[in-house]
Amino acid sequence: MKYDPIKRSLGKVFNRTPFLRIMFYKLLDILLLRSWHIRKELKKLTIEQGEILDAGSGFGQYVYRMSCYFKKVMILGVDVKKEQITDCNQFFTKIREEERIFFEYADLTKFRSKGRFSLILSVDVMEHIEEDCQVFDNFYHSLSDNGTLLISTPSDQGGSDAHDHEHDFDHVHGFIDEHVRDGYGIDDIKSKLNNAGFSSVNVAYSYGWPGKLSWKLSMKYPILLLGVSQVFFVLLPFYYLIVFPFCILLNYMDVMKSHDTGTGLIVVAKK
Repeated sequence: MKYDPIKRSLGKVFNRTPFLRIMFYKLLDILLLRSWHIRKELKKLTIEQGEILDAGSGFGQYVYRMSCYFKKVMILGVDVKKEQITDCNQFFTKIREEERIFFEYADLTKFRSKGRFSLILSVDVMEHIEEDCQVFDNFYHSLSDNGTLLISTPSDQGGSDAHDHEHDFDHVHGFIDEHVRDGYGIDDIKSKLNNAGFSSVNVAYSYGWPGKLSWKLSMKYPILLLGVSQVFFVLLPFYYLIVFPFCILLNYMDVMKSHDTGTGLIVVAKK
């Protein structure tokens, strides 16, 4: 299952005006459970100086959210997809934030800017990168003293959905086939971050049973259907009218609970 064609289709719909794009960001904040967990962690931080790096900025959702939380801080978004870099720079110019928010192409296995950032955010990126230890080392050296690294990534408890074959979609060999690993174990990612130099690493499961159910209802099944035919775009509003309230409740439960296991990890590491 390839995400990019569907992302581009959604982008064309919601990128017609800055207002629609901001509304899309806000809808994603409500719908995507990972966004709930990221916002929870960001609200714990006070950042008034230095810069912030969104490592794998994609469509710019989290850059926009951080720009609302940390209004005096410069934010850099980097990504390997040049079309998204151009798109994000154009959007943030339209909303007159180009002086403190900008995007550029970067390969995270090579990107390093010594002591530059107070916060590095990496959301659903590390599962795509084979040379993860090199990236963790780059993150460490790019953080200022007492800087924070915040990561959301799939766990090894089924986070990449690599072995999930729903009988209605037998042609799908794993929901996300761009991942280079099925997910991280807690001890595995802690060890790699400690080896990179981080002295304080806290890892918690996300996407427990409420989150896993919410993700299937809100993301997996709709995207699988859109992968079959874009005709399902017409049906999406009616589908979400039914499942949306249940997904919000499930997301809230997932964020408020601690989980003995889960298909996602939230990692907070301090330099």
